Amino acid sequence: MMIRKSGDWLSARAGDEVMMMSAARGTYLGLNTMGARIWDLIDSCPDRDALSAQLLTEFEVSPEQCRSELDTFLSELERQQAIEWVPAGAI
Repeated sequence: MMIRKSGDWLSARAGDEVMMMSAARGTYLGLNTMGARIWDLIDSCPDRDALSAQLLTEFEVSPEQCRSELDTFLSELERQQAIEWVPAGAI
């Protein structure tokens, strides 16, 4: 399964962070540096394992911690309907 951004989310960079808003849902999210980087990478790297591998080259974190935090973050984005999981051929 691949990751695809979904919904009407608008995003804007504020330094190293990203502010996101969904007018339809009335929801606001603030992403820290790593969350902002993941949000940026989803467009070019929609595979979870490839995302994790890329983050490991950019941040000083163990592979286990990276995967765990990535999964937690992606689950929250999915809960907020900012991403969806789709079959590999759908992207």
